[in-house]
Amino acid sequence: MSEKKLGVAIVGTGFGKQIHLPAFQLHPRTEVVAIHHRVLDKAKAIASEYNITHAMDDLEDICRLPEVDIVSISTPPFLHYDMAKIALNHDKHILLEKPLNLNVYETREIYRLAKQKQKIVIADFEFRFIPAWQLLKEYLDNDYVGKTRLIKIDWLVASRGNPNRAWNWYSVKEKGGGALGAIGSHAFDYIHWLFGEIATISAYLGCAIPQRPDPLSNNQLKPVTADDTCLITLELNDGTPVQVNLSSVTYQGRGHWLEIYGEKGTLVLGSDNLKDYVHGFKLYASRDNQPLEEVEIPERLAFRQVFDDGRLAPFIRVVNQLVENIDHNKMNAPSIIEGIYSQLLMDLTHKSHTQKQRLKVPSLQDFLLGNE
Repeated sequence: MSEKKLGVAIVGTGFGKQIHLPAFQLHPRTEVVAIHHRVLDKAKAIASEYNITHAMDDLEDICRLPEVDIVSISTPPFLHYDMAKIALNHDKHILLEKPLNLNVYETREIYRLAKQKQKIVIADFEFRFIPAWQLLKEYLDNDYVGKTRLIKIDWLVASRGNPNRAWNWYSVKEKGGGALGAIGSHAFDYIHWLFGEIATISAYLGCAIPQRPDPLSNNQLKPVTADDTCLITLELNDGTPVQVNLSSVTYQGRGHWLEIYGEKGTLVLGSDNLKDYVHGFKLYASRDNQPLEEVEIPERLAFRQVFDDGRLAPFIRVVNQLVENIDHNKMNAPSIIEGIYSQLLMDLTHKSHTQKQRLKVPSLQDFLLGNE
């Protein structure tokens, strides 16, 4: 394995500044060499604060820098498609935030371009790298529950419960806003990772807060077109029913819980931490109809270092996966291929809600080949 440091350009200074930037600075194989912001003075201020060499407001200019190997994109999703194409056309690898694009056809086009350019594109699906989730995966792989009978997901938080929270792109469906893109993208990915592909989908999308104040127009109320509540019923290829309940407007919601009921046993993974969606997960297991008992997380799965912001430790593991993929020139999960499947399921969720019907889900392989 090469020990060469990989130069990183950070594009997006919200979540990008909070998580992407420190993670790439902490990883031993990556170095942040450039920062992008549409306002040049802001880019320069961040570069000065974090001792970053280049600060630019033009992505083409950043991608022309020979010391940039990776472009890390955490801008709003309606900007991802064009930005990813620019990066790939300059032969850069990409770490792309979810939701990856506005629709699955954009994502598939990015995948095909990455394949043509022989570049790695990885998606930030960090639940795959949280110790409690990795232990759950091991239990499932060891057939702990046997044949599954029911899978239930509740992800009920209040992050957008305050109707006075400002209107922005997140409030607009056409710009990739809403709870489905923010957290449903994660749920679809880990369902695929843990249980396999999905046969059918039926969905309801709701918006409990239809207006929010826009700070750029003297706090005048503007319409919210993005969802804040999602009720989704899935059927796995093996016939197992999956119920997914998502909400970002539930005061004192129960947090994030995954329940798996099978012929041999039950597994429950969850966290009631409403302020940090990574810290606090615990795994509970039961067999022979005995009470659920908490399972200790083994040291081999634990994070080497934890941070006040729980998102940082698993994101560093995402960065590590990206570096390994680049070293070996492989699209190991969670690559853009997994991002395509998550985006496909989000698109079908919207279509099911609009058409008020249950829809068949094409296989990932068929969709990659254009046979959907």
